[in-house]
Amino acid sequence: MKFTKMHGLGNNYIFVNEFAESLPEEELSEIAIRVANVNTGIGSDGLILIGPSRTAAFRMRIFNADGSEGKNCGNGLRCVAKYVVDRNMIATTSFSIETLGGIVNVDAVRGENGKVREVTVDMGEPRLRKRDLPMLGEPDSTTIDEPHEINGHQYRMTAVSMGNPHAVMFVSDVNQVAVAEIGPRIETCALFPERVNVEFIAVKNRREIDFRVWERGSGITQACGTGACAAVVSGVLNGKLDKGVPVTVHLLGGDLAITWGEDGHIYMLGPAETVAVGEFLL
Repeated sequence: MKFTKMHGLGNNYIFVNEFAESLPEEELSEIAIRVANVNTGIGSDGLILIGPSRTAAFRMRIFNADGSEGKNCGNGLRCVAKYVVDRNMIATTSFSIETLGGIVNVDAVRGENGKVREVTVDMGEPRLRKRDLPMLGEPDSTTIDEPHEINGHQYRMTAVSMGNPHAVMFVSDVNQVAVAEIGPRIETCALFPERVNVEFIAVKNRREIDFRVWERGSGITQACGTGACAAVVSGVLNGKLDKGVPVTVHLLGGDLAITWGEDGHIYMLGPAETVAVGEFLL
């Protein structure tokens, strides 16, 4: 299997071009687990397939490190945009990508060497109803700074879907949070039937936040694009951030600029990098 390893702010995946490679559907989860293993595979946060779409220019499928299929991935979207533009698989730098979470539009910016250096992704409108995540409770109600008891611990969370589910919590210092302990506790709790991504954010000022994440199916990662979008939405909903202006989100792997536009859409600007190309023995 020919592959390309890419990352967006350290959130790294193994990318496979389905226009050139044919992988058995029933083995995709196992392949994702194998390539993600840092000791016996390549090492990554999962596997992303780039293939044809009937409704967009391309289709992106995401498989997490545990083999589960994800619905969306902001950092992965930027890498897909870089992959197809750098390889001249499309004549324009603005196009659409189909995901399980819906269709998104991307706009790639080339650097001085002609290769894509950063990408703006229109992530669409955030979805806030419990039914959208999904989350237990009144299906059409929202969760904004709502208290919940999980395994004897109290958490106040804001729930946002960016095509995939997020539970966002405000903290005073992200470096003092036991992400590896709290993250899986909330990810797998009964409140979220399909599990959930868990974000911890500390607001530095109205245009800047610190961010840590426990990703559903992958654990602690260097960055999460959809999570950064959900974090900014949560900040605005709770009156801590401003709508219509870029907010700098400081992730472990670097910074993203997230704007909740006046049109209701979330716009994410950030880099994408190629790490290596090679062949993986199936």
